[in-house]
Amino acid sequence: MKYYNLNIAGYNIRFESAQGGPELAPSVRFLRNICSNDNYDILIKVNYGSLMLPEKAERMFHAPFVEEINGIPVRHKTNFWSVWKNDQELFIKTIFPLCPDDRNAVLQFALDKQEWNLWIDCKVKEVDPLEYPLDGLILYYLTVIKGDILIHASGINYNGSGYLFSGVSGKGKTTMARLWHDKGARVIHDDRLILRKIDGKYKMFNTPVYNNDEPQESTLTRLYIIEHGSSNNIVHVKGAVAVSLVMANCIQHNWGNEIIAKLLESVSTLCETVPVLKLHFIPDSSIVDLILENG
Repeated sequence: MKYYNLNIAGYNIRFESAQGGPELAPSVRFLRNICSNDNYDILIKVNYGSLMLPEKAERMFHAPFVEEINGIPVRHKTNFWSVWKNDQELFIKTIFPLCPDDRNAVLQFALDKQEWNLWIDCKVKEVDPLEYPLDGLILYYLTVIKGDILIHASGINYNGSGYLFSGVSGKGKTTMARLWHDKGARVIHDDRLILRKIDGKYKMFNTPVYNNDEPQESTLTRLYIIEHGSSNNIVHVKGAVAVSLVMANCIQHNWGNEIIAKLLESVSTLCETVPVLKLHFIPDSSIVDLILENG
């Protein structure tokens, strides 16, 4: 196809193949997000070929690619993706480590513009413009523009209440999602959520990570910072403590003062609106019962 629109977390992202550009083929995980609304938040025009960065472009952020098995690095690439800045224009250079063939890309955009350009250097006729890692990077910079929050967390909705469980890898996000699913809750996602303030209330949205993901959303009632423990324990936190705990689990590129300040403001407002609690838990149904007992 030459164009399509995706609705992800309420954002409308339109992709168009530029003149002479490739056919566009969204992967399976995005098919349920295709929509017919052409009133886009951003338009990304997809081009064949490479784009030379301006001579004065400065590298602001760099991420190496490390593949691990049982916590042991088995493959490392230093040139995974990077963010570059030239005046108000930004560039993301990336490779696609999960693709079977060699290809790379440059995303050209600005935080105050709706139209972006994506250049993909490859030898195939069809491309997915949201191939990893561009999926998370594009969604992240959308949250920056909108003043929203992209966070490592699992989220569930149980009888109309939305509970978010945030933590880095290994803290129990997937375990929490499973325990609540066994209780009959609707799982919003078990890994990555977008938080948006809409009509004065916070909502959490899933982002397509797995092939069977369907668009999910829920109001947000409580936010838990989780940790495995020897017993179940819930402690309310407020103010700077709450903000620092939530910020630590947000996905963020701290290369610009304005970006940092905007996220800090968004997280501070969230913590003033939604109760934040520290949660130590043992991985069985008793923690679900405890949370329900405490409202």
